[in-house]
Amino acid sequence: MYKPLIYVAVIFLLAGCQEETVADLIVTNAKIITVDDSFSSADAFAVADGKFLAVGSKKEIMSQFRSQNKIDADGKTIVPGLIDGHCHFYNLGIFMQKVDLAGTESYQEVLDRVVMFQKEQKSDFIIGRGWDQNDWDSKEYPTRKDLDRLYPKTPVALTRIDGHAMLANKAALDLAGIDSNTQVEGGEIIVENGKATGVLVDNAMNLVEAVIPAPDRDTKIKSLLDAQEKCFLLGLTSVSDAGLSREIIELIDSLQKAESLKIRVYAMISVSKENLDHYLEAGTYKTDRLNVSSFKVYADGALGSRGAVLKEPYSDRENHFGAMVTPLDTMSLIARRLSQSKFQMNTHAIGDSANAFVLKTYAKNLKSQTNRRWRIEHAQVVSPDDFLYFTEILPSIQPTHATSDMYWAEDRLGSERIKGAYAFKELLDINGRVILGTDFPVEKVDPMLTFYASVARQDLSGLPEGGFQMQNGLSREETLKGMTIWAAYGNFEEEEKGSIEPGKFADFVILDKNIMEIDIDEVPKTKVLGTYVNGEKVY
Repeated sequence: MYKPLIYVAVIFLLAGCQEETVADLIVTNAKIITVDDSFSSADAFAVADGKFLAVGSKKEIMSQFRSQNKIDADGKTIVPGLIDGHCHFYNLGIFMQKVDLAGTESYQEVLDRVVMFQKEQKSDFIIGRGWDQNDWDSKEYPTRKDLDRLYPKTPVALTRIDGHAMLANKAALDLAGIDSNTQVEGGEIIVENGKATGVLVDNAMNLVEAVIPAPDRDTKIKSLLDAQEKCFLLGLTSVSDAGLSREIIELIDSLQKAESLKIRVYAMISVSKENLDHYLEAGTYKTDRLNVSSFKVYADGALGSRGAVLKEPYSDRENHFGAMVTPLDTMSLIARRLSQSKFQMNTHAIGDSANAFVLKTYAKNLKSQTNRRWRIEHAQVVSPDDFLYFTEILPSIQPTHATSDMYWAEDRLGSERIKGAYAFKELLDINGRVILGTDFPVEKVDPMLTFYASVARQDLSGLPEGGFQMQNGLSREETLKGMTIWAAYGNFEEEEKGSIEPGKFADFVILDKNIMEIDIDEVPKTKVLGTYVNGEKVY
């Protein structure tokens, strides 16, 4: 658990000042988990100008500060504002405007939801996301047959939960110019009996996405605000969005400056030649709420759609190794350009082969450079010989992926390779830090599910008994650090957030349960009672 408070830090304008200092907010009678260097506890703090002014006991805080705005936390637990270290914040908002297919237990349920959505929306192009054939009785990919019957003229594009596969009907395929003979580098158009089934994997999806009508500005703004509301509801005060266009980054900046978007965003720029040329010339960009200092690169696809690149063939698909999304020479060029800049390189790598290539490419280009904090996003399957590269490279991992994938991951990898998968504790032991996130909307947004999966290594039904590969579970303290101070470190922001300490942004969350002490099975039921950014209540 956490240790008792061993010091109190107070900022004084004049040494020995006897007069009370006016604070904008005083919180007392709380169980405050500071996540400072000693993981100390406190029961009160004062806030001024959007930052923590002092942290300590109620007696100390009340004797030194006064405020017209006081909160008696009534013994509730307060933690630093939670940070999702890898998610798709904007896409969550866009996803909220589409057919929600998450949690469907059969293809028929997918079809039923599409029909219901179309009756209400009457869309000219039906878009959905969230299906996962691994959750169905039949684990095979669906085909477009029923969509063609239901919507012979209306294009339909339904993206898999991980964003690495799509089911499109004939109307959408025709619009995109796709048939059984279409070839795509870094992707796959699945063909059966000489016909395209409608399932597109990785880069093949780009052909359909190119003909989907772009959302207008009002829809984009609504999407960002809807996503913010969802995140604040669940205690997230900062999000690391893993791949944004220049347009959306600039829209986020404008909304933040207008104070309608208050959540803090670490925006990874979606890599492209145009974005590289622009941002490498313009340089990094940083405000109190927006950090644009990294590029998001895709090495391979996802394990669930068999797009992750493995050193040996998939155990459940003969002679299939997955496919690189970005060509090797292109990735090497990107790494070389970024190594000569101040930007971080954050690369999606799932398979052991993709991880090995990215790690070696990082090492070659960074050489003697220090404190670059380049990241591997997911680091999902790593060969034993490659773990040591993580001494200098930050692993950005998602605990709920382990508990979502555990029922079929061994089918893909086999009994030996699975031992190097979702190896969170091993990564932590090598690096000393891990960044924790969800990858939402691939997984649910709720950070309490991240905490639970990290510690218990079980799904919400309590399976598997004893936890999945428990040798790689994290402690509660390690998990909370991964969701706060270590996630901030991964963004070069540990001096301004990630813990409750004087001088840092007053981002904090009031919980109805003490997640450091309650039975781990109670953590998913923990509710957020209040979310604060800069000392302002935003939920």
